[in-house]
Amino acid sequence: MNLENKVVLITGAGLPNGIGAGIARCFANEKAKVVVTDLDASIVDETATSLPTDALGLVADAASQAAMGEAVDKTIDKFGGLDVLVNNAGVGGPTLSQVNYANDPEEEVALFGMSDAAWDAQLMFNLRTTFSSSSAAAAKMNDGGSIVNIASIAALGPATGLPAYGAAKAGVVHLTKTHAMQLAARRIRVNCICPGLLWTRAWEMLATNMKAQQTEFANMSIRQVFETVVARSTPLGGEQTPEDIGNLAVFYASDWARMITGQVVAVDGGISVK
Repeated sequence: MNLENKVVLITGAGLPNGIGAGIARCFANEKAKVVVTDLDASIVDETATSLPTDALGLVADAASQAAMGEAVDKTIDKFGGLDVLVNNAGVGGPTLSQVNYANDPEEEVALFGMSDAAWDAQLMFNLRTTFSSSSAAAAKMNDGGSIVNIASIAALGPATGLPAYGAAKAGVVHLTKTHAMQLAARRIRVNCICPGLLWTRAWEMLATNMKAQQTEFANMSIRQVFETVVARSTPLGGEQTPEDIGNLAVFYASDWARMITGQVVAVDGGISVK
């Protein structure tokens, strides 16, 4: 897809079984040069060295413009420029039983199931990361480049068990459209992907919580809990994979999508159209 030697920076891409690492593999398969960022040096190095391309692993906080600015500078120093940013960094939202973070155990939880601190943390993890990383990268990105934001199907409708997570991801969708207009003069295209159900660390946590709270799942493994949810929810049948997300990210970044910007596509096997 004409991505050979293009320079791609992917945030939150350290975990080997995560969406970010799958995206990194897809770009590496297209012979792009890939920069992997995350908060943990060991997993960053593991993922970067596993890629079949020229790759760099960097520790950087995607929610910090200063930290991401340094990562962008190191990327440019290493590879000579930046063509693509994939805003993947984020964390799964807490369920209603996981609303108190360690820094506010005494805080009263409101009607909607979240403390102020829990709400703020989710918006930082899942919305500010996209804003801060885009802000740091866009100023130094090559004209004609591409930004790909990773949101969630939780952004596309009510998420009663994940109110802050859903709101943050809906903010990513809105920010995608805003940045698409702001960067259009430089022909930097900004698009969004809403993943559906993938077996990632976030779903391991959710399935663990569902198993503990819902009697119908009590005798299942957490993997079986996930597979049951997938079977009930997905019209096409089957879970989605990190590479399903990565393949669309590659398309968005390629010349084949040269006239596509400000768009949001769900990769969810039809869940969002039920």
